[in-house]
Amino acid sequence: MTVHWQDDTVIVTVSGELDLVTAPQLSESMELVLGKHPTGVVIDLSKVGFLASAGMSLLASTHQKISGTTGFAVVADGPATGRPLTLVGLDQVFGIFATVDEALAALQAGSS
Repeated sequence: MTVHWQDDTVIVTVSGELDLVTAPQLSESMELVLGKHPTGVVIDLSKVGFLASAGMSLLASTHQKISGTTGFAVVADGPATGRPLTLVGLDQVFGIFATVDEALAALQAGSS
């Protein structure tokens, strides 16, 4: 997991598996990141090979914790990440994008 700031937006890149074992690590990182009050949060799952329900639950709860003035977007394009998020309806809760650049553009446009 890596954390990168682009202006006031934080990009958290996750790789490997996001499951019951690894979700607490991401949760801990998100608590630290959110404490710095970013204007936007992008969680990049493009390097995730397996996304379990624990990971999806963490994404939903992170979205709920963010204030209305902070944008939230997820990068998930593929059968391992994008498809499960869509199947459970999380694409209706927050923006899911194919690339980090698309997510950043949407946050800047205010359509997160």
